[in-house]
Amino acid sequence: MIWLVAEDEHDIRNLIATMFQVWGHHPVIFENGQKVWDWLDAFESGQEQNVPELVLMDIRMPGKKGNEVAQRMRTLTAFQQTPIVLMTAYSLSETERAEMISSSGVDHILNKPLPDFEQLRSTLYDIVNSKQND
Repeated sequence: MIWLVAEDEHDIRNLIATMFQVWGHHPVIFENGQKVWDWLDAFESGQEQNVPELVLMDIRMPGKKGNEVAQRMRTLTAFQQTPIVLMTAYSLSETERAEMISSSGVDHILNKPLPDFEQLRSTLYDIVNSKQND
């Protein structure tokens, strides 16, 4: 199972990728939103065909922001049922959260620092399972 992670902070990106591997997933790793955007270009042109079973992205990254990438993903049929989770170190009001979820098609927003290993695993699996049952 492929899980995509996009995070500009090297240490966080590596930690998440390692956790994904420990949980039995193949991480597809990007260091910024623009690189995910470019990957989506390749996907749309047929050069890339693997749709991740989960997308976990930082909101504030160089280039495209996580919510902008999520919004684009939701325009692609292949990504309609893909769970998309955003992460942020910034405080978002409930209104900002609700707006981002509704306008970008995001399934969940996690605050940084991320929860511990087991809680993060449980949260992400719950989101994946919930999306599969939609």
